[in-house]
Amino acid sequence: MEPYYAVIFTSVQTENIEGYAEMADLMETLAKQQSGFLGIESARNAIGITVSYWQNLESIKNWKANLEHLTAQKKGREQWYSYYKVRVCKVERDYEFNA
Repeated sequence: MEPYYAVIFTSVQTENIEGYAEMADLMETLAKQQSGFLGIESARNAIGITVSYWQNLESIKNWKANLEHLTAQKKGREQWYSYYKVRVCKVERDYEFNA
């Protein structure tokens, strides 16, 4: 297995989440169309965690600069999030159990 990258986005939402679910669905659809995209996992309770997986740092840079993604980022800062943090990590190894 070749190393790949994970972008970990953790967030706390505001109470004004109108349009959030639709935008999240759109961003996932668009991310899946980006070169270098490998997958995504997401969970939301008090804290939301979304992890997207990418082939390389260039793919991540290109996704961050995507015009529709920039619009979503701006709306997130203005309306949907009271806090977020982004971490970019190199995945050297992974394994799983599947019964």
